[in-house]
Amino acid sequence: MNPRALHQTLSAAVESVVLGQSVPVRKLVAALVAGGHVLVEDFPGTGKTTLAKALARSLDANFRRVQFTPDLLPSDIVGVSVYSSHDQKFTFHRGPVFTHLLLADEINRASPRTQSALLEAMAEAQVSAEGVRHGLPEPFFVIATQNPVEFHGTYPLPEAQLDRFALKLSLGYLNVEQEMAMLSAQNGSHPLEQLAAVASVADVLAARSMLAEVRVSAALKRYVVELVAATRGHAGVALGASPRASLVLVRLAQALAAFDGEDFVSPEHVQEVAVEVIAHRLVLAREQRFAGVSAVAIVSGLLETVPVPA
Repeated sequence: MNPRALHQTLSAAVESVVLGQSVPVRKLVAALVAGGHVLVEDFPGTGKTTLAKALARSLDANFRRVQFTPDLLPSDIVGVSVYSSHDQKFTFHRGPVFTHLLLADEINRASPRTQSALLEAMAEAQVSAEGVRHGLPEPFFVIATQNPVEFHGTYPLPEAQLDRFALKLSLGYLNVEQEMAMLSAQNGSHPLEQLAAVASVADVLAARSMLAEVRVSAALKRYVVELVAATRGHAGVALGASPRASLVLVRLAQALAAFDGEDFVSPEHVQEVAVEVIAHRLVLAREQRFAGVSAVAIVSGLLETVPVPA
């Protein structure tokens, strides 16, 4: 299945459950095809977990959900070696991370030690245990959720882990008409129960392999690099975006161009996803935080000031 057909098929299925979220769904599918992970941050009840479940049901792939809690251990995620008295040796029992799609629900409720257990898996698609490397299945896609208004009993994700997420998405509240439609759709049963797989793992991998055919001009690559580099010299930013942001931004722009049936990336594709790729990677200067300035506002401002290639 080509990227455009996969996007249309998956998006239609997910949007039949998660109403009024076509923009976040498009970017979520782009991350899946591009090989990036997604952090979904929004208020309780906005559909973060439902979004992940809808994508999982739409895809004929292995899916595991882990509810992150303060007492969760790293071995509860990656697995543990158990000694067998019969064989007189240790056997590695794989944890829920060995799956195609992993939902890390309320990830900021777990301790930093447990959060870090995902770092190797997200960055290298592998788990090392007892000196042995265990590869994860392809594709390996993490959707993590967290609430922005909870502080007690939570552990903010460190910058190194935030940098592992290709995108940070928010869903927001529905408007009146959309919320009324949701009430009608869930009258009797949840639409999620009727959702069936419309694409396979092979379809995702095939679409991913086609992204290399989407051309990115030298001028557009320079635009991406200058946009990301501008965060490092911004007066309101204490820590700018890493080179990984440039790599992810180009890759996601290629996916969005492929979704639109284009064989080249335009500045509009970069701009469409730039805020979600860059903003969560920034550490703002203290005075900016106290003044109420957001990373989203800074990236939005850079999109208006960094010259766009003709």
